[in-house]
Amino acid sequence: MGSGITDADGHPVPVTVTAGEPAPVVVAERGAGQGLRVGIRLSPPAGELVWSCTPAAARELAAVLLRAAEETENAPGERPVTVEAGELRRGDVRDGDRSMTVESARTDGSTVHVTWKSGAGRSWSQAYATDTAITLKRRLSEGR
Repeated sequence: MGSGITDADGHPVPVTVTAGEPAPVVVAERGAGQGLRVGIRLSPPAGELVWSCTPAAARELAAVLLRAAEETENAPGERPVTVEAGELRRGDVRDGDRSMTVESARTDGSTVHVTWKSGAGRSWSQAYATDTAITLKRRLSEGR
């Protein structure tokens, strides 16, 4: 499975992350970054890029990436999409004033049991007829 990271031309870029490796010699010779490092290797078609950083810097990068991912996923789409309750899947976000995300959906005959999770972290279940129209603000891709 790919990382989902692409180069400027849209080609997939393999990414390798290593944990706890000693600092590269060049970095150690400069006196910076002594000790164990997190290594990041990007292998696009144009050539390989190798970076390393401290564990603290890796956590900071991860936090920034997580915030950017959440902002991207929560950005308003072009317009809401309506699906039947029987087509709901984990990660779908219901359109409305309050954030409601599908945690799970299971069909039992002509009824769909949906477990929702609020933005505040509360969960609850609701039952719908399989053909009930549900308007979604955001639908995650099929592969997620």
